[in-house]
Amino acid sequence: MTPLLLSIVLATSGPEAIRGHYVEARTCDVFTGSCFSNADTGLTGKNAVLVWKIDTGTWGNVKLNGLGVAVVLATTDTLGLKQSGPGQGIIYVDQRATASQRDALVKFAQSQIGNLLGEIVDVRATDFTLEICPCEGQSCAAVQLDAVKIKTRCLDLDHDKACGNETTQYPPLAKGVVAHPAVAVEHRFTGKGLNVRWNDAGRRGAFVGTFVTR
Repeated sequence: MTPLLLSIVLATSGPEAIRGHYVEARTCDVFTGSCFSNADTGLTGKNAVLVWKIDTGTWGNVKLNGLGVAVVLATTDTLGLKQSGPGQGIIYVDQRATASQRDALVKFAQSQIGNLLGEIVDVRATDFTLEICPCEGQSCAAVQLDAVKIKTRCLDLDHDKACGNETTQYPPLAKGVVAHPAVAVEHRFTGKGLNVRWNDAGRRGAFVGTFVTR
């Protein structure tokens, strides 16, 4: 078999890519100046919600088209920095998922976060809504699932500045993500299980985008 033919066979016989939309919200600014991010270190930014809505794809030979999964994280240190211990998380899976799809969604989410998720406190099925709102800045989204609510808007570079030298200080926490920073107009978690709840509105602490991974 020629090298070209071999590469074609490998490309077509490998696992199907999973692709879809992604929203992330943290309890610290991701679009900010270094002076502000340094002030947050160790004090805030230890909580986040990561949300995937899968358009197409399979995981472990289980088709996940149209389903969603989210992780609510509570970590030991500011996210984006070195962690001194394992984090805890609650995983929300789309209530429409079958038992095999539910297991695949959990494994998919774990694989995308890596060591940040040390202990899964609970896996909960819920009605799952992630809507991407058409806008010029590609950063408007709404998420609603059980005890989680997120709503974002695009950054206004004239009005969403504090020190004037803001940049995207932290990348998204998940793998395979291409996303724009956004303002979290709403970002709250009111559930039980993590010994922490939050309502962190009005922060430049969100990402909205897409993901492709295998």
